[in-house]
Amino acid sequence: MRADYQASWRKLQQIGLNAYEARSYIVLTGHLRFKALELAARAHVPRQKIYEVLDSLVEKGFAQVIQDKTKLFSAIDPSMAIPSYLARRTRALQNELTEQARLASALIEDLRASYLEGQGGKGTLDFLSLVNDPVQTAVQYRRMLSAVRFQYEEFSRPPFAVDPLHEQLVKDVGKRGVACRLVIQAGPLDEEHRQLLEEYRSCGIEIRFLDRLPLKLALFDSRCGLVALLDPVLTKPSWTAVVFEHEGFSEAMSGLFETYWSRAYGELRD
Repeated sequence: MRADYQASWRKLQQIGLNAYEARSYIVLTGHLRFKALELAARAHVPRQKIYEVLDSLVEKGFAQVIQDKTKLFSAIDPSMAIPSYLARRTRALQNELTEQARLASALIEDLRASYLEGQGGKGTLDFLSLVNDPVQTAVQYRRMLSAVRFQYEEFSRPPFAVDPLHEQLVKDVGKRGVACRLVIQAGPLDEEHRQLLEEYRSCGIEIRFLDRLPLKLALFDSRCGLVALLDPVLTKPSWTAVVFEHEGFSEAMSGLFETYWSRAYGELRD
C-alpha cells in the first residue's frame, strides 16, 4: 500500500499538483470528508498552509467544499477531476503558446531589422554559419524554401529536423512551378508514404531513392542552402548544419547532387 501511495503521489506531481496538494488529495480520496486541520494532520501538511492547499485543490477541480456547521472538504472523483484538470491545463497552455507566438512574430521583425543593420560590416565567413539546434535548422530551411524561385534540390535522410515528405511548403514550391528534385534514402514504405509520394509527384516534384546518402543537403537557386553532417562522436544521432550563401560552394554541391541523382532509382526496390 505504501508503494501505491508513493507512486500516486509522484504521478499527481507530474501532472501539475505540488507535493502538499498531491498528499492532501490522496488522503481525501480515502475518506468521506475532512475538516481542514484534520486533513493537515493526516496529510502531513503544515497547519498554516492547509487552507492555501485546499483552496488550490478546489480551484483545480480536485476537491469541493461541503457547508455544514463547520466547513468540510471532500475529494472529487478522480475519473472526473483528472481529465477536466488536464483539459483546462491544455487550453491554458495553448492560449499561452498562441500569445507567445504572436509576440514572437513582432519581436522577430523588430530584432531582425536591428540584426541586419548590425551586419553592415561583413566578416570573412559571413557566408557560412553553423547551426546545431534542430529547431533553428528547421527555421533556416523553411526560410530558404519559402524564398526559392526556380530550383530546389535535396538529399533527405533521417533523423529529420524537417521531413520534406511531411512539409507543406515543399508541395507549395512544386505547385509554383519551381524545379524540385528529391533523393530520399530508401527505407520501409507504408501505404501512407506511397500516397504522399503520389501527391508530391502530382505537384511536379521528381523523387528518386538511394540505399544510402552520406549527408543531408538542400540547395536553393544554385545560390544558397545547407549541408548537415551526422556527428560521429555522440551516441545519439545528431546533425550539425552548415548554412551557406556562396555560389562557388553551391556549384560544387550541385555537382555532388547530380552524381547521386544519376545513381538513384525511381521506385523503391523490393
